[in-house]
Amino acid sequence: MKLPIVAIIGRPNVGKSTLVNRLAGEQSAIVYDQPGVTRDRTYLPAFWRDREFMVVDTGGLVFNDDTEFLPLIRQQAMAALAEASAAIFVVDGHTGPTAGDEEIATWLRQQPVPVLLAVNKCESPEQGLMQAAEFWNLGLGEPFPISAIHGSGTGDLLDALVNYLQPVQDIPDIDEIKIAIVGRPNVGKSSLLNAFVGEERAIVSPISGTTRDAIDTEIERNGQIYRLIDTAGIRKKKNVEYGPEFFSINRAFKAIRRADVVLLVIDAIDGVTDQDQKLAGRVIEEGRACVVVVNKWDAVDKDSYTIYDYEKHLQERLHFTEWSETIFVSALTGQRVEKILELVNQAAEEHKRRVSTSVINEVLEEAVRWHSPPVSRSGKQGKIYYGTQVSTQPPTIALFVNDAKRFNDNYRRYIERQFRQQLGFKGTPIRLIWRSKKARDVENANNNRATRV
Repeated sequence: MKLPIVAIIGRPNVGKSTLVNRLAGEQSAIVYDQPGVTRDRTYLPAFWRDREFMVVDTGGLVFNDDTEFLPLIRQQAMAALAEASAAIFVVDGHTGPTAGDEEIATWLRQQPVPVLLAVNKCESPEQGLMQAAEFWNLGLGEPFPISAIHGSGTGDLLDALVNYLQPVQDIPDIDEIKIAIVGRPNVGKSSLLNAFVGEERAIVSPISGTTRDAIDTEIERNGQIYRLIDTAGIRKKKNVEYGPEFFSINRAFKAIRRADVVLLVIDAIDGVTDQDQKLAGRVIEEGRACVVVVNKWDAVDKDSYTIYDYEKHLQERLHFTEWSETIFVSALTGQRVEKILELVNQAAEEHKRRVSTSVINEVLEEAVRWHSPPVSRSGKQGKIYYGTQVSTQPPTIALFVNDAKRFNDNYRRYIERQFRQQLGFKGTPIRLIWRSKKARDVENANNNRATRV
């Protein structure tokens, strides 16, 4: 069931994102003392009393100015208002009514959506009513004095808001797959999101750093719900200054952490860069499933060997993610974009897959039979007693051995290869935990398991 939407509208730097964070109860929207930080529509869940809804943060509206991103920001704000059940128009109580506020108010009065007027930055209860009274002439009804940063007055605002929201009862739990779209700046992440959605959900521009917030968008295919998370382009750390971009990149890293599957977007023209390798390493570090998406494939000059040469290039530069699937697409033309979801489904399934202890030990026995564990200089040989899967997402297998130090990196990689060859786990990293355990402890553990059976 789709929750009702509440759009937050206003000039730049009046505190819209701060109010969004207040209503959602989390610090998700980027807040920074600089106009134009928010550009795309950012959706966050919120509730008040018996109502649940989605609150939508939008960029600062400026009419009669077509410089830089302003026309695109207006387009995003208008799209948010078109799907909203109600809107909250945020103004600045410190500065009082401005010409920009009057332009927005005139536009809002022409819309069919009910509008509530929130006068922000009214920290003083005594002066707040006086500050709010100046906004009666906007013609949008009663102005509510609030302080988004402190929360004062927001209760009265929400009490008025719920009158325009239908009660949502018995909302079923949705089994959704969360997909984070990550990559360097200008590799086509927002274009890919728009190709999935079929509309200009995110602003697309050749200017680096256009996307700042991590943008959640829900789509459905064949009964499966997907939550797409578009993220800011991640540059090298040394090139990032403290400010909006710093916060954007932190949001992108958090998006990787909360995703089930990460789409690592590579620019087909640039190939795999050092930064792409670092991002792939971050995905593995967070234990996320992954699909490598080579975008802008339509812009590459091709012959009968091009794709084979490119696959070889990927294997050389991203050899540590050889377990992930790769797909060549064009977000601009839509070529093979929908096929990405097929790979996402497979990776998500493998990411949460659990294998029985008996099967794991069959793989281990065969692996040891073909290649015995290494022997130390003192003549002591490593021994694997048994293995068992201890968790999923990512699949994590604990291996109980006589001495973990006797198993070098080469042998550990060999065991991981055997698991992948025999069990699959395509699209997801797997973690092996090597635990030293005395033979007597292993025997007791086996006896206890036999007794329980």
